[in-house]
Amino acid sequence: MPHQPEFRNVEIVSASAHRHRHQSALHVTVDRDGGVDVATCERIAARINAALDAFPDPYTLEVESAGLNRPLTKPSDYDRFAGRDVKIVTTLAIENAKTHRGKLDGVRGTNVILARERGELPIPIAVIKSANLEYDVRADLQRAKQREKNR
Repeated sequence: MPHQPEFRNVEIVSASAHRHRHQSALHVTVDRDGGVDVATCERIAARINAALDAFPDPYTLEVESAGLNRPLTKPSDYDRFAGRDVKIVTTLAIENAKTHRGKLDGVRGTNVILARERGELPIPIAVIKSANLEYDVRADLQRAKQREKNR
């Protein structure tokens, strides 16, 4: 979001518009390193509302943080979040499955590389239907316990 320091490094992860009966709905998902809080989402919504108010048709607007299970929407996301747990759903079966989980190992050529216990799985970017980070509560709790022990 340009021209305001408070929106520096805020990324629009996704935006979609839908029409239901006589009202439009706009859904915007945002993120930045360190996350986005509710107050920032409210300020972004106010900025978007100011622009949309010029149109006469009624609409609803939702602005939300990408959250813990952030969607991965562009090829650079796969490198940015390398090393993180992900869930990838494909349009075509790969190794007899359309849902794959593992550690993200970035992009090589036109493939996203998924590291799994049984080896790497290259997934063509063109067949990815959706991809999300997977927040592992148990792993996070184990890391917290380990930090406590090390103190």
